[in-house]
Order: sequence, then structure tokens, then C-alpha cells
Amino acid sequence: MTAATRPMRADARRNRDAVLRAAATVFAAEGITAPLDDIATAAGIGNATLYRNFPTRDDLLAAVMVDSVDALLADSEVLEADVAPAGALAEWMFRLAWGLRIWQDLPTCIASAVRDGGSPVRPVSERLTDRTGELLTRARPDGGVTAGEVFQLLTAVSWAIDRFGDDEAAARRRVALATVGVLGS
Repeated sequence: MTAATRPMRADARRNRDAVLRAAATVFAAEGITAPLDDIATAAGIGNATLYRNFPTRDDLLAAVMVDSVDALLADSEVLEADVAPAGALAEWMFRLAWGLRIWQDLPTCIASAVRDGGSPVRPVSERLTDRTGELLTRARPDGGVTAGEVFQLLTAVSWAIDRFGDDEAAARRRVALATVGVLGS
């Protein structure tokens, strides 16, 4: 067995899980630029253990984002099955923008990852972009706008939702205003 295929030791798994829980909590409270040493302290481990598991901030951020992205994608499957294509796309765009605003500065990180092919956050963003494309194709088979353009727009809108402190109703209105041309032009 190689190190890549060998199961993680129980204590290593506990440490990794503690880091992920602590990072989610610290990112929610302080934003994604919070000191990594604060996350290690909150997890009850040394910073060397944190860096052994997550060599960069983006590695940690990508790992923490996975559960939220998985839940968002699962919700999109229900939307696709239960809602007409244009309505499913509209609701997806709101949920995506609302979901991306969860941690201060996350939209900035995602925007950087879109341009950086080596960013660990990029594959997570690509999953969201791909899903946007699938829903967009159903709602607008004629094209006119790309999934990448819509994802980038929603990333920018999520930044505004965060910075202006929108509640859910204000965020829905902001997304609807920003995306009116996506649903048909």
C-alpha cells in the first residue's frame, strides 16, 4: 500500500476532522483570511499538524467547502426534478449566490481560483459552474450566455449580499435584479 491509498489512522482522521470543524467555525466568524494558527488552536492541535493536512489556506478552504457544495448540488437535483427549467435556474442562481456568501471574502477567493488553474478551490468552483451550465442549458437551450459568465456574475452578487448584509429577502431581490438577462433576453 502506498501512502495515498493507505487508510488514515484514527488519530489522524480525528485531527483532520477537528481542523475542518474548527475552520468552518472560524471562517464563519472571521472570514477566510482568519489566521490559520487560530484554527489550529480551536481544533486543539499544533499548527504543524494543520499544515501537514492542509499545506495552504486554499487546501483547507477547498476541504471545508466540500460539504456545503455537496448539499447545494443535491438541492439542485431536487429543483431540476420538481420545478420548470426557468424556475429551477432562477432558484439555483439565488441559492448559489446565497451559499457563496457564507464566509467573508469567499467570493474573492473563488474569483482568484477561476483564473488560477492550480488552485485547490478551482475544482470546487468548477463543480458549481458545471451544474449552473446544466440548469442553464435546460432553461435556455438557445444559449446566449455561458455557465462561466453566470457563475462569475453570481460570485460578484454573493460578494454584494455579504457586504451589504442582505437578509434572504433582500438577497433574492438582488439576485433577481442582477440576473434578469440570464433568464431571457
